[in-house]
Amino acid sequence: MRAADLGPVPHGERTQSALDLFLIFAGANIVATTLQAGAALAGTFGPAAGFGLIVVGSVAGSALVASLAPIGPWLGVPSVVAARAALGFRGAGLVALLLYLTNFAWIALNNAIAASVVAEALGLHGWQAPLAVVLGLAATFVVSRGPRAVGLADRVAVPLMCLVGLLITWAILRVPAPPAAAPPSAGQDALTGLGWISVLKGLDLVVGYQVSWILMFADYSRYTPSARQSALAVFLGLAVTSVWFMGLGLAAARLAGSTDPGLMIAATGLHRLGALLVALATITTNFVNIYLSSLAWKSLFPRSGDQASIWSIGIIGSALGVASATLLERFADFMLILGSLLVPAGGVLLAHFFFYDRSTVVADLYDRRGPYGRHWGVSIPGVTAWAAGSVTYFAAAAIGSTLPSLIVAMLTYLAAARALRK
Repeated sequence: MRAADLGPVPHGERTQSALDLFLIFAGANIVATTLQAGAALAGTFGPAAGFGLIVVGSVAGSALVASLAPIGPWLGVPSVVAARAALGFRGAGLVALLLYLTNFAWIALNNAIAASVVAEALGLHGWQAPLAVVLGLAATFVVSRGPRAVGLADRVAVPLMCLVGLLITWAILRVPAPPAAAPPSAGQDALTGLGWISVLKGLDLVVGYQVSWILMFADYSRYTPSARQSALAVFLGLAVTSVWFMGLGLAAARLAGSTDPGLMIAATGLHRLGALLVALATITTNFVNIYLSSLAWKSLFPRSGDQASIWSIGIIGSALGVASATLLERFADFMLILGSLLVPAGGVLLAHFFFYDRSTVVADLYDRRGPYGRHWGVSIPGVTAWAAGSVTYFAAAAIGSTLPSLIVAMLTYLAAARALRK
């Protein structure tokens, strides 16, 4: 397999096991930013309410991503190509551009967090910048060797990360819990001491984090022969690791009294093991980020070489990791902005492939003069529904954004597509 191939995968080459697909998504989600997502809830919610939001949001977000995974085995094409069926060539180009730009933020953020934790654990103060670069380049090298190399690396790294994660879980459970918060005042929610608006915003944060993986719905599942097994592998890979590691982040932040990643790991008492976990997790999740960005770039500029695309992305992302402290401070806001863009995009794709048209011809997805190249390459129903869902995401903040945005995007797409078909 080529490292960044946009072409369809022949049926005879769809030999990836469901286990490998599970490990890819689990390895991508066992990462410092998952801990950070849980930690972002610690300042607002108590342990029971925070963990409840993590469970509900993780299951909902993972189910949304997993519901699109069967498109990979059905069509055998990457996500940015499959999106052309619902959004048109240029509409899907907007998805590719969004994916390309936001993945730089993810790569930089992951490297910066990992470098901070490793430097704290090993006493390498002042070495955060070179450590961030080394971690980024290590992930880039593996991705440059192709999807099989990523799968083999995950077979080693993910079980090791799970073992270290279990040790950290045990360490957190052994530490006495911090004093309970004051009881809720009158008129507040009895479970959290907060109004339901805060609960719904917290839920949007968790769902938004899971849905941040939605634009890779077909990129790895296209190598797996079974649609049903692909959906299950993606769901379990995301949901299990999210509940586990967001929960750890919530608990570690409460123990440390801080959302600083270095202090959170230090609070567990397992400095070096924690550093190993975060370093490995950063490399495995950046496998996915670099790979997705290279596919997005090649969809925008098809003549780009695989290796040039991968290495340029890895090097730039590694360099940006030196200066991502501001992004870490605004992590929750970043999640909500991503949610406003990705949740309605998922709604458009769901509406198209499951409720409108499942008869997609793969050759048409590559033909700019075909049905998806009409109207200047923009699907009017798809782009309109995407915009309507994004507006709804912000307008419905007081009642929870995720479900209204998803429903509006789906209904708008179905109504517009059927109206224009007549």
